[in-house]
Amino acid sequence: MSIADNRSLGFPQWCCPFDRLNLRECQEALACASGHEFPAIRGVYRFTSGETYADAFGVQWNKYRTTQLDSHTGTTISRDRALRCMGTALWNNLEGRNVLECGCGAGRFTELLLGAGARVTSVDLSNAVDANAENFPPSSFHRIAQADILRLPFLSGQYDIVFCLGVIQHTPRPVEAIAKLWEQVKPSGHLVIDHYSHRLSWYLRTAPLFRAVLRRLPSAAGLVWTQKLVNSLLPLHLALRGSPMATRLFQRLSPVSSYYHVFPELPDSLQREWALLDTHDALTDWYKHWSSRRHIRNILARLGAEKVWCEYGGNGVEARALRAAITPSQKIGY
Repeated sequence: MSIADNRSLGFPQWCCPFDRLNLRECQEALACASGHEFPAIRGVYRFTSGETYADAFGVQWNKYRTTQLDSHTGTTISRDRALRCMGTALWNNLEGRNVLECGCGAGRFTELLLGAGARVTSVDLSNAVDANAENFPPSSFHRIAQADILRLPFLSGQYDIVFCLGVIQHTPRPVEAIAKLWEQVKPSGHLVIDHYSHRLSWYLRTAPLFRAVLRRLPSAAGLVWTQKLVNSLLPLHLALRGSPMATRLFQRLSPVSSYYHVFPELPDSLQREWALLDTHDALTDWYKHWSSRRHIRNILARLGAEKVWCEYGGNGVEARALRAAITPSQKIGY
């Protein structure tokens, strides 16, 4: 999809993430006047290149491309999480809105945003964008880019909703990441985020010890070893699921992520898929940060956010906030 197409369809225009200049189409690439070029590969513009801290995520999302899609599981697990974080009023008003989805992965939330009629720009640092494009190809309501949250290829204040779940805790500087996301929210727009919260239970497990080793392996090797762990230990999780006490004890000893009690509606085949995906996710991420509700609320307050909703839930802390509308006096510089 060309820049001209994006403008005519109502997408915010791309800009150079380095010098903030507008980009023009140039032989299957975007280019700025300073000479920076960003190729389109398999229909996705690439604003990053080389190895990054998110490479392991790219491997997992291309391997488990459909695992967390509600259309694949036949559940509302992803929808329930998105709805809780976004709130009913915002959720019911997505049609025609420009949504920036940061850290899109394979598209568990892309599916829902598009289904609600939003015009979605999906961004990920890793080559998970290829899995996303395969699941939900670029269209008049969807475009995809490989880009860094800390250096996004857009001018500020152009999106009605900036949506980022399951991502910020894995960036090198979460406070800066939240600020960069906030920059993209237009006046009267909303930011929707979540973040891991401090959990003593993580440090009482063997998982941190396995992670210390596995996250340093090449991405493909990390995938192989997490599969071996799941193959060896998930049958024991299954055997113990009838005993809550035995399950809690074994979860401390096992580095495998098991969801027999969290999502009992998933059949055994999908339990295995989720265990494979989330065990890899938990043990190979390069950054894993923790926060508190108070800290996230304070960050949003310092950014000038209004109508902040911030609660514990899901994977930790979930929050949404409103950016104030521009007043007439602000428009004329008073």
